[in-house]
Amino acid sequence: MLRGLWSIAAKEFIHVRRDPVTLFIALMVPMVQLTIFGYALDTDIRHISTAVYDLDRHAASRELIEAFKATQYFNVVEYVDSDKALKEAIVGGRVHVGIKIPPDYSRKLNRGDGAQALVLIDGSDSQVAFRAQSTALSLGLNLSIRRIGRLPQNGMPVDIRPRTLFNPDMKSANFFVPGLIGIIMQLVTMMLTALSIVKEKENGTLEQLLVTPVGKLGLMIGKLIPYGVMGVLETAMILFVMWAIFGVPINGSLLLLWALIPIFLFTGLGLGLLISTVAQNQAQAFQASFLIILPSVLLSGFVFPREAMPRLIYPITTIIPVTYFLEILRGIILRGAGWPQLWPQALILGSMGIVILTIATLRFQKRMG
Repeated sequence: MLRGLWSIAAKEFIHVRRDPVTLFIALMVPMVQLTIFGYALDTDIRHISTAVYDLDRHAASRELIEAFKATQYFNVVEYVDSDKALKEAIVGGRVHVGIKIPPDYSRKLNRGDGAQALVLIDGSDSQVAFRAQSTALSLGLNLSIRRIGRLPQNGMPVDIRPRTLFNPDMKSANFFVPGLIGIIMQLVTMMLTALSIVKEKENGTLEQLLVTPVGKLGLMIGKLIPYGVMGVLETAMILFVMWAIFGVPINGSLLLLWALIPIFLFTGLGLGLLISTVAQNQAQAFQASFLIILPSVLLSGFVFPREAMPRLIYPITTIIPVTYFLEILRGIILRGAGWPQLWPQALILGSMGIVILTIATLRFQKRMG
């Protein structure tokens, strides 16, 4: 029964040795990914981006701001001068927390009355919102105990009032479901495009198409258009399921969302085409797709907040296309963000799509040549 076993095993070793791409992906990539993700993934959320609107501007208010910074859970990245600017910073996704200190904060504190400070929290990310809320309340209690030397009985001298915006119940579905749209869209468009072209290579039909009176660019775009249409239809179905089954409302402009979706589909199709220029067979296409999918899920902010990632890992998150599409999706669906808040993400995503598709097109035409 085992006759010829070692001959077959030797033959397979020769095949593996002659396929350096598969060998590299199988041996080296898992170690690199484990190193990167091991450092990047941290459920202890720190350095939450924060904006401050200080109407008091005295020593007591500055002490309060420094106390927030000292917790290491709040990272003040912006100072604003109006309620409108504070809300826009949160709606635009630049910060997750906004601290508003009233003009009479120091006076009330020095007089012995309760001094309040408002903490606005972006509830679209339930993990960040829970951490920010619990830390803010704990900070207010600690500052009050420090002032009176005991546990407050009749109200706290430093009264921190957290208010959760957009997702007051902090439902995890409201955070994860919109993100799933971006992940699924990228997965489907990229995989379908890559596997379709690689399958034609394996079957030899791609070479047959090249001898027909069809231009190379026309051939390439013609193969991409059906998958782009499929991506649009799939997005429509996913949005309907999100609303009908999970009860996640779209708080922003649906028209703006539909205007920005093709930009991301454009990028996903480009990634699939790029994979098809590298992969020689469907197995390699799956492996190459995995190299993109795993970082897209773990480093884009879909599951773990980007703020919690180390500074050495954070730049990697900025070169992942779905990172910007998740900001667009959550911005429109959860926070009701508009074009003034989202145009930077749309511009970056569109630029990345052009670069990816251009590189993929040049490589594809070279391989066909």
